[in-house]
Amino acid sequence: MTGVVTARELGVVGCHVCGLVSRAEHVPPGALCPRCHAPLHRRKANSLARTWALLIAAAVLYLPANLLPIMRTVSLGDVDDNTILSGVVELWRNDSWDLAIIVFVASIVVPMTKFVVLGTLLVSAQRNSRWALKQRARFYRLVELVGYWSMLDVFVVALLSALVHFQVLSRVEPKPGVIYFGLVVVLTMLASMSFDPRLIWDRKETDD
Repeated sequence: MTGVVTARELGVVGCHVCGLVSRAEHVPPGALCPRCHAPLHRRKANSLARTWALLIAAAVLYLPANLLPIMRTVSLGDVDDNTILSGVVELWRNDSWDLAIIVFVASIVVPMTKFVVLGTLLVSAQRNSRWALKQRARFYRLVELVGYWSMLDVFVVALLSALVHFQVLSRVEPKPGVIYFGLVVVLTMLASMSFDPRLIWDRKETDD
């Protein structure tokens, strides 16, 4: 064995819930983790199919999430509907460039990055590619790390809707776009959870 040593090569299986490592010979089909009693499996069942389904559904919902308004601002009789991008532009014009950058990164850059990274991981895993094994594993951990920050836009709308209602002459109302965007975030998070990163290393073990 050279380079990275995998759990399968060492004859062990890790629990996805508590992280306990068990010997593979002590893990028959349908076995449970001895510590937390979660199901143990060397590979997640139908991982690629479920991840593809969730990722495609998220990509379809991402279009209305960006095209439909996410909030309506009513101030002194003036009604203004904002999409994600128009909200970023409005923040920039109002000299809130720091908040505009944060919203742009959380609402545009992060979801697109998750689509690209998860799509690349799925295609390479299906082809049993040995290309950039360590880098692909790092990208997967990055997707898991930044996934929750995509909800920032939803939180901003919810916070503004609650706070601005205290004002007499203005109010903020959530619009359908924020629902689609929330669904996109949830589906991409489920997609990253459904993908089994151990599939990245299967080709290496076959070659070895």
